[in-house]
Amino acid sequence: MTHKYGLDLTKKACFYTYLASSSAFALPPILFITFHEMYGVSYTLLGTLVLVNFITQLAIDLVFTFFSKHFNIKLTVRIMPLITSFGLFIYALIPMLFPEKAYIGLLAGTVVFSVAAGLSEVLVSPTVAAIPSDDPGRDMSRLHSLYGWGVVTVVVVSTAVLTLIGRENWMYLTFFWALLPIVSFILFNVAPFPEIDLQHSLSPEKTRRKNLALALCVFCIFFGSAAENVMTNWISAFFEKALGLSKTWCDLAGMALFAVLLGTVRTVYAKRGKDIYPVLFFGMVISAILYIVAGISPFPVLSLAACVLIGVFTSMLWPGTLILMEEITPRPGVAAYALLAAGGDFGASVAPQLLGLTVDGVSESGLAAKIGESLALTGEQVGMKTGMLVAAIYPILGAVAVLLIGKLFGRSISLKNKHIENQSNPE
Repeated sequence: MTHKYGLDLTKKACFYTYLASSSAFALPPILFITFHEMYGVSYTLLGTLVLVNFITQLAIDLVFTFFSKHFNIKLTVRIMPLITSFGLFIYALIPMLFPEKAYIGLLAGTVVFSVAAGLSEVLVSPTVAAIPSDDPGRDMSRLHSLYGWGVVTVVVVSTAVLTLIGRENWMYLTFFWALLPIVSFILFNVAPFPEIDLQHSLSPEKTRRKNLALALCVFCIFFGSAAENVMTNWISAFFEKALGLSKTWCDLAGMALFAVLLGTVRTVYAKRGKDIYPVLFFGMVISAILYIVAGISPFPVLSLAACVLIGVFTSMLWPGTLILMEEITPRPGVAAYALLAAGGDFGASVAPQLLGLTVDGVSESGLAAKIGESLALTGEQVGMKTGMLVAAIYPILGAVAVLLIGKLFGRSISLKNKHIENQSNPE
């Protein structure tokens, strides 16, 4: 009983860690304009911070994919929150103490807390999966729902605090967010730690089957992450430039509302969800349709609704792929989680960048000017809408990956779901 209670505390520590670490993702974009105005940091260098964030996380994912057996997993999880705090402290301290070296501090802090973010992606999910549960899929969904709620909390609290204390005092807000992961450090050090598989030996035939399953899941999470993060990164700009809405409305109906829907759907699945396969397939298909609607609709309200609803239908694509992986590859191991995290991070970094290149390329073309003239749109608006149409390819290819998984591993999924139902109805 004590052990069960202790592992319940471990699970709560994982949940809190996901909630607290969301500040490392949501806080920097809120402060970008402040950094530009206070320290003269160019938009290109600010964009580089985002790129460094994803590249660092991707590097951590790949290290754990190939070398997880060389790490002390328990120790790494326990010190991970301190790395987050340390990175945020660097992020705030160097610009405050050495304003002329502000960008060095921002860059160094970004690298450090991105290391922690990468560790969180790789290690927290398998930790939760290793804790005995009546419904592991719901636990995984609940874990990932907290990211969305964390982003909403950071956006709302940070906006309110900066309004009260002034944007020039942004570093004190950062110190506050840096303190929260310390609670995770304390929780992880008083709670027991479950046994996590680093390498699970299988027969050659089962190894080949597992590798095929992991490869398809990597494709699935890449396209799902791309579909989610294109809209996450571009929704405010699309609302402002393509639909002509005010900046305040773009931020509220963009990033914040998108995160609310993300968190809500993941929470609902955690309470009521049963079968992840159709959720993934229809999430991909409907997301593709919504991207097309956003790109071709002449009605701003319809385009706005399509963009917001993408938050609903992409919400389970990342955590859902992890759930599906656990169903078709029992006891996948840390390396498998790291490999999927790498696929997700790669999609999150590449897809928004490609959309930006598409928007720039189309906007400056003569064809965009001609089309815009006939539709009463600027070249930039035509570029934005074209970008949305191009982005539809990600969930379309994701749907193909899900179909292949269903065709090749459908029986495994059926048996797993049947097993869950039998556990729920033990008569």
